[in-house]
Formats: sequence, C-alpha cells, structure tokens
Amino acid sequence: MNRKNNARGDSGGLFWWRPAAWLRVTGSDAAGFLQGQFTNDLRGLKAGGSVYGLWLNHKGKVVADSFVVGGKAGEFWVGSYFSDAATIRERLESFVVADDVTVDDATSEWRGVSVIGAAPDAPDEVFCLRGRRDAEPNCEWLFRAEHEAAVRAMLTGRVGLEAAEMERRRIAAGIPAVPADVGPGELPNEGGLEAVAISYTKGCYLGQEVMARLKTMGRVRRKLLRVRGEGSAPAVPMELSQQGRKIGELRSAVNDDAGFIGLALVSLVNLHAAEPLQLAAGGAVTLSEVP
Repeated sequence: MNRKNNARGDSGGLFWWRPAAWLRVTGSDAAGFLQGQFTNDLRGLKAGGSVYGLWLNHKGKVVADSFVVGGKAGEFWVGSYFSDAATIRERLESFVVADDVTVDDATSEWRGVSVIGAAPDAPDEVFCLRGRRDAEPNCEWLFRAEHEAAVRAMLTGRVGLEAAEMERRRIAAGIPAVPADVGPGELPNEGGLEAVAISYTKGCYLGQEVMARLKTMGRVRRKLLRVRGEGSAPAVPMELSQQGRKIGELRSAVNDDAGFIGLALVSLVNLHAAEPLQLAAGGAVTLSEVP
C-alpha cells in the first residue's frame, strides 16, 4: 500500500463497517447523468473528492442518500451508510434511456472505517470522505477488501468503537439515517437535510420543482427532532401521541447513561413542545429541542 506519508495518529476512535451501497458509475454520459439526478451540485467534483446528497422521486420524497465520489477519469462511485445498493441502483437505472451510463454493484468488495478526530493522510488506495457520524470531526475511509489488513496496521493505537456508540453519537448530533429516519414518505426538509444535501442553484434534477417551492413557501409541517426518555430504548419505529392524538413516530433510539435518546418525526401542528410525547408501548419522551 502506497502511503502519502508515515504519519499515524494515536488518538481518537475507529468504527469498522461495511457500506450498504458502493456502486461504480461509468460511461461517457456519467457526469451529466448524475448531475441531472442528484440533489447536490457535482460540478467541479475532482478525483478523490466527494459530495453528499439525495436521490428523490418526482414528488420530492427521499428515496436514498449517498456520497458521490470522483474516481479516475470518467468514473464515479456512489456510496451510502444505510441506503441499500439495490434501491439506489434501481433508482439510477430507471432513468437511463439513451445515455451511455453503466451502473455496477461493487458493494461486497469494499469496506469502510470511520476515523473520529484527527486522522493521518489516507493512502492512495483509499477514498477519504468527510463523515456524517458525529458532531466531532470525522472522516470515512473506503477501500477494497484486500487492503483491509494494511489499513488496520496504519490505524493501530486507536480505540475501537461499538455500533451502539456510533448510533449514540449520530443521534446526539441530530444526523438523520436514511431511510430509517427520513425515507420515501418524507421530504428532505422534514429531516433538516436541506442545508447539507440540497443545491438550490444547480439547475434541474428529479424533485427539484418541489424543493424550489418549499424554499419559496417556507416551513414544513413535520420535523425530525431529538428526544429523550427514561429506561431502555424501545423498539422502533414506534407511534407517539400527545393529548390522545397521534403526533408522530420515534424513528431511532439508543441507550445512554441517563436512559435513551432518539430521533422522532413529529407533526408541528398542535404540538405542545413543553409537554411529553407518549410512546405506544408505554412511557414517554420529551423534546430535547424546540421546533
């Protein structure tokens, strides 16, 4: 493995994972095709660079999210933490008509590691992306499975983190998981994704008209909010009510030192932010932020 330098950080944490999707997109029309489908602007994307964004349907609802990563000339990679490869591939290929675009699923051949805190320079064989795991600076290294031993050797001295801890960090930071927290029934703005995943200046893409109307007309009627509850984290999704009326759904939940924290999609209509929300299985959660 060719390293850019021999620097190795000995602090911070690591989480080893496998992507839910890692697709290779090639062809003479690949750049223009992806630009016309993705919610964020891919112009200027260079080899090794990455952009986070969404794949929407014609109603502006979230089909999947991903990073689009620049590969070698004429090659792009589409990768996601949680949105599966089959969903993204089907979404892309359904709009390939006369375009010279080929989508190949390489998910099983790739691995990832989340590097929390300061990271050494990634070697040439590794894609390094700005991570979406934590409020603390973090990056993702994506690499072929045959390079895993070398990557592990390069990152020795760091503490390994469990999946539950990564979920706690994500929820505490208010970062939605797609499609668990924001999916085919939701608009990006309901999950607070418009600031990081939507370009309002790039031009046309599927769902762009809906996004433009939302920007012009203002607030959505539902919002993904952080919540806190006592006891152990319940199974999700779980219905939430207030004053006997269904008001939303708990989408993610994880235990922490004081009970559990979660992300809930809540209707803002008639919401009393100071009052607890009742869980369908019993118990209650309180809002950690005011909409």
